[in-house]
Amino acid sequence: MSLTESASVIYGAFQDIPVIDLSRATSPDDNERKALAYQIRDACMNVGFFYVKNHGIPPECIDNVLEVNKKYFKLPTEEKLKLNHKNVANFKGYTPLLDANIEPGNRGDLHEAFQIGWEELEAKAHDEKRAHDGAMAGANVWPERPEEYREGMLKYYHAAVAVGKILFPLFALSLDLPERYFDDKTKNSAAIMNTLHYPPQTGPADDRIVGIGAHTDFECFTILWQQPGIQALQVLNSQKEWIKAPPIDGTLVINLGDQFARWTNDIFKSTVHRAVNRNGVDRYSIPLFFGTDYDVNIEPIASCVSAERPARYGPVLAGEYVNQRLKEMYY
Repeated sequence: MSLTESASVIYGAFQDIPVIDLSRATSPDDNERKALAYQIRDACMNVGFFYVKNHGIPPECIDNVLEVNKKYFKLPTEEKLKLNHKNVANFKGYTPLLDANIEPGNRGDLHEAFQIGWEELEAKAHDEKRAHDGAMAGANVWPERPEEYREGMLKYYHAAVAVGKILFPLFALSLDLPERYFDDKTKNSAAIMNTLHYPPQTGPADDRIVGIGAHTDFECFTILWQQPGIQALQVLNSQKEWIKAPPIDGTLVINLGDQFARWTNDIFKSTVHRAVNRNGVDRYSIPLFFGTDYDVNIEPIASCVSAERPARYGPVLAGEYVNQRLKEMYY
């Protein structure tokens, strides 16, 4: 059955989110990699979300980035506002509480954030990847405190980028494309990372202020670390039911974004989700938004288009699309 034929019978009323083991992602056995890719295909078509285990990020790397962010977000607001992202041309830096409002009709997202893009741990005078970073082009900005913030952030950032590089060939196989199909489209692959602090949320459950409102992500896919033991992420199924996506020890959450939905003509789902922290404690999470080079033209792949499923999207440059979505969220 072709991709378009398979998509025509998808129901989407999922009640849970699959867990996929990446331990054979780089297996020398073609059949093992293809079997893994078909698991990913099933998750992408039916849910748009999946957990991954054996992803390769060391626990100490995760512990360290959490610790430096707890220290950072405890700083006085006036100190954090020195790096307010609205004073930086490329959206990087600090986002205060309620500054973003991703869901139209809401009154703001109840989280604060710090956003970075590509940067080598050992700084280069001219970094080619950063120079080609489109909407996020230019240097990161870093707080003076804590001193170890930059190192902790970048070590995790590069570990998460490595996970993304493992996933792209599997996505290609899952779409019946050559395994290296995305290689020339991800030479300077866009990767934007946010660290998010959600304070405890009070007030009525239907309040128009939530941790982050209902939305889809902009890039190809998101690699999300969630703080263990604190439920907040919810995913919307086709029956308009909010399905909980609790943290599972040793896993990351992968969810597809709008660029992949456009590329696959909606065969792969960019699923609406939100975060509501009603646990009475602070919550931290780290999404890394992984995309293509910003000069890549995104339009439906031929195998995802048929007479019965004509192209739903026209071509768009990846960087222009992300830049517009960021402006809609913050301004």
